[in-house]
Amino acid sequence: MTIKKIFIAASLALSVAAAAYAEEAKAPAAGAAPAMSAPAAQGAPAATAAAPAPNAAASVATPAPAAPAPAKKELKTNKTITIGMFMIIIAVTMGVVVWAAKQTKSAADFYAAGGGITGTQNGWAIAGDYMSAASFLGISGLISLYGYDGFMYSVGWLVAYITVLLIVAEPCRNAGKYTLGDILSFRTSPKPVRAFAALSTVAVSTFYLTAQMVGAGKLMALLIGIPYKMSIIGVGVLMVGYVVFGGMVATTWVQIIKAGLLMSGAFLLSFLVMIKAGFNPIGFFSTIVSSPEIQDHVSKLVLKDGVILSGVDAGQRFLEPGLYLKNPLDQISLGMALVLGTAGMPHILMRFFTVPTAQAARKSVIIAMFIIGGFYVLTTLLGFGAAIHLTPQGITSVDPGGNMATLMLAQQMGADIAPIIGDLFLAFLCAVAFATILAVVSGLVLAASAAIAHDIYVNVIKDGHADQHEQVFAARATSFVVGACGIMIGLAAEKQNVAHLVALAFAVAASGNLPVVVLSLFWRKFNTAGVISGLLVGTIASIGLVMVSPNMTYPKVVAEGGKKVIAAMEKKQAALPAGQSLSEKDAKALAKAKVDAQQTGTSMVGLEKPLFTLKNPGLISIPLGFMAAILGALAFPNRRSEEMFDEVYVRQNTGLGMAKAVEH
Repeated sequence: MTIKKIFIAASLALSVAAAAYAEEAKAPAAGAAPAMSAPAAQGAPAATAAAPAPNAAASVATPAPAAPAPAKKELKTNKTITIGMFMIIIAVTMGVVVWAAKQTKSAADFYAAGGGITGTQNGWAIAGDYMSAASFLGISGLISLYGYDGFMYSVGWLVAYITVLLIVAEPCRNAGKYTLGDILSFRTSPKPVRAFAALSTVAVSTFYLTAQMVGAGKLMALLIGIPYKMSIIGVGVLMVGYVVFGGMVATTWVQIIKAGLLMSGAFLLSFLVMIKAGFNPIGFFSTIVSSPEIQDHVSKLVLKDGVILSGVDAGQRFLEPGLYLKNPLDQISLGMALVLGTAGMPHILMRFFTVPTAQAARKSVIIAMFIIGGFYVLTTLLGFGAAIHLTPQGITSVDPGGNMATLMLAQQMGADIAPIIGDLFLAFLCAVAFATILAVVSGLVLAASAAIAHDIYVNVIKDGHADQHEQVFAARATSFVVGACGIMIGLAAEKQNVAHLVALAFAVAASGNLPVVVLSLFWRKFNTAGVISGLLVGTIASIGLVMVSPNMTYPKVVAEGGKKVIAAMEKKQAALPAGQSLSEKDAKALAKAKVDAQQTGTSMVGLEKPLFTLKNPGLISIPLGFMAAILGALAFPNRRSEEMFDEVYVRQNTGLGMAKAVEH
């Protein structure tokens, strides 16, 4: 009954939030609500962009110039249908957790579902763990505004699983037990290695979790009007409940459900887009090239070579690289962080301990690759479809980052059939985005709590002497604490630009975690000194470089940019006929520039401008992590570590010593 009462309380919390929205809706609101921003060449989503005013209309048509100060357009949902969809998602996942709680009796059940998840189930769970809300909204939004570059942004996430399949999936499943620390401590000094591995896991999970929580709050505020703080608390309560009571079993099934819903929604919407195109891909892309709105949009983008395109040339450029990712080194660095960082993400590595055999681990990665690959193909159709049917101008009028493109497209495609279908389709995809957030944050909380409870408490503090009851209690207690901290961080970071935190998560995973995992599994001379050196240098280098990169805010740089915009707008105003004023868009840009021009001070670390010009540090920090790990191991050789390599080699290739699976 305790579990049921807690989840009833969670439902009440969200119901109260819905009621709060209803009350707020009675009176006009003029404030702006924040939305999730498109990824800024940093590896994944974050929350930064400004969002529309709550009372704006849902239409995506260009505003009438006669209106002196029209309200900003908004993606308007049918709150009754949308909240109903949310409640269905919550009810289903709560039922899963109540069932999973009865299956979770031991530490193996809590951390790894007793190894009883099949390869197919784990493949869907990995896909559900990996495809975040911003993958769904942000990637399609980037494609709708920048064409080919938006698609290239997603390639890194797909290719990353080739690295996972070929290097870490099978060996990690065979050599580990629950956490990253299990893999690294097998032939090293357990206590210091587990302590450093746990710190790295918590750091990566916290960076990623913070961005997801802030994104969740702002997305919910935008879509259905639930206040930011209430959204964070509601998501946090559900997240904690899933992990504390259901452990890995509940988290796995929530991720599977979410992946199924996400693929279903993306496929259905893509199918409607292709119906509009007559299932003719050549005609589909020809429409993009010949679209006057897309041509006009491209003609206004700043190209690296300074050339201004127009007409068909501008439309063709939409299907070519260089509109968004302009710096080749930034692209390479981003690609390295995504491809290598995924293989070092703790919540992804944990998934390989849930399957009964190495064959199942390989199968799960292959299935995940097909699901994720199919998903990104669908997002490509969604992005280009949004550019055709909504126009880039219509998309940016609702959200400058383009994150609402998919949801706007769903509403329009459904409304073409019948208005109620549009509302239902939009509500369904909003609920899918909500389920996506819940699945991702649950996996992150489980990874962080496992590192603290299993590595720090059980193996460092208790020296491995803790019975099953004590281990499960420690796991649940730490999950509750980690979840509570996630809620508090989310509330504190409401007005912060957290985009760089996702870049940081992937960079730390690629620079600190991956080098020591690979060398632990495949290099005989690797030892304790190498693990600690690699983790420390890789983590510090990646964090340090991000702190001095363009990801941070530099007030003087912002002020200089504002002054340039003011000069350009004043010149534009002077060129207009007497009595004619700037357009609404230009007037807003001028007002913002005047505010920006007043900024003074330095960045968080006291810099006036970036010292490191790349947005992602992977190009520098990943080689540094590998070098530090290798040099540390060579500088402090250890005979015991070398002698135990044969055992690790046999174990990672055969699975000897792994616990048998438990049926669920």
